[in-house]
Amino acid sequence: MKITGIKTAVVHVKMNGKPHYLYHYVRVYTDEGIYGTGEASHVDHGWRDSTRDMARMIIGMDPRDVDACFEHIRRRYIFRGGFAGAGISALTGIEIALWDLAGKAQGVPVYRLLGGKFRDRVRLYVDSAHTDYKERAAEVKEKGFTAIKFDLDDTRSPHKMDPWNWSVTPDELKSIVDIAFEIREGIGSSLDLAMDLHGRYDATAGLKIAQALEPLDLMWLEEPVPPENIDALDKITKATRTPICVGENLYLRYGFRDLLQKQAVDIIMPDISKCGGLSECRKIANMAEIYYIPFAPHNNSSALSTVGDAHVCASVPNFLALEFHRFDDPDWDEVLATDASVIQDGHVVLTEAPGLGVELNEAFLAAQMDGEEPLWQ
Repeated sequence: MKITGIKTAVVHVKMNGKPHYLYHYVRVYTDEGIYGTGEASHVDHGWRDSTRDMARMIIGMDPRDVDACFEHIRRRYIFRGGFAGAGISALTGIEIALWDLAGKAQGVPVYRLLGGKFRDRVRLYVDSAHTDYKERAAEVKEKGFTAIKFDLDDTRSPHKMDPWNWSVTPDELKSIVDIAFEIREGIGSSLDLAMDLHGRYDATAGLKIAQALEPLDLMWLEEPVPPENIDALDKITKATRTPICVGENLYLRYGFRDLLQKQAVDIIMPDISKCGGLSECRKIANMAEIYYIPFAPHNNSSALSTVGDAHVCASVPNFLALEFHRFDDPDWDEVLATDASVIQDGHVVLTEAPGLGVELNEAFLAAQMDGEEPLWQ
């Protein structure tokens, strides 16, 4: 079996008649008529050109040699983003498509190729941003979810010193803590609760906030500081009982090495469709398991990548929860050609279907395109 070509699709799914969610899909074709489909997230406007350039490097290779295809491209991109950033995100979409193809070629689901599964259902947590927490908690519980996340950072807060300073003023700290306690009281104790700061504070402020939230028994506090300074993260993690979670802005297993070796966080959250793909993130999860650190992937992608992520989450023992960022999207399930939602009672339910186990709903996606523009290019 040989790779013969790759095509891409950029789809702006409409919500209330207006473009809203932007998705980037890639499809790998072979000489035996089998194809695989993947998704890349957090890419830039040059994604399509980068993907086409990468595709030329693996024409003629066997798509079942997923890691070899991945490294063949990455090592030729060393001076063009082969370590981190948009180049790796583009390569990730190809990698996921290769796994889908490999599973179809062998007639088995991807999780079988990753070593089998520890669980049939993959737990999701709902990212709720700044929504009404009492109302959202009730909706989440009703649909069977057991975990939820809210944002605490607010760049427009009137209590901030100025837009550039990452410290926390006494009034801003009080506001953050008051909101957090109100959320916990409002949603009750039956839901796991995580909170996100999006890396918008300095080390002193991040530690103050983490310590102030200790009575809430959070599932985690996410990115109290930017991810580049591992020593600052280490300082915060070791000085608070609040679990610290980081990783959505790191790439490849190399990007997680120092973080894990120093045990500078309590939980890691790589973005699977951004930081290297299924095989790479399984390696990251295995590295974390050495230090008894849970694996809770970040996910801001469509239903296709959410299912792809679930294959990795099922294949590792230290999985905690997978993010679900589209709770308010009425068309979330429409992206896939399935009769029933892939989410049941707050979990992704995996099947024995080959590859990722799902296909895109191309009629729905084509209807989102402008004019006569073809879906796959």
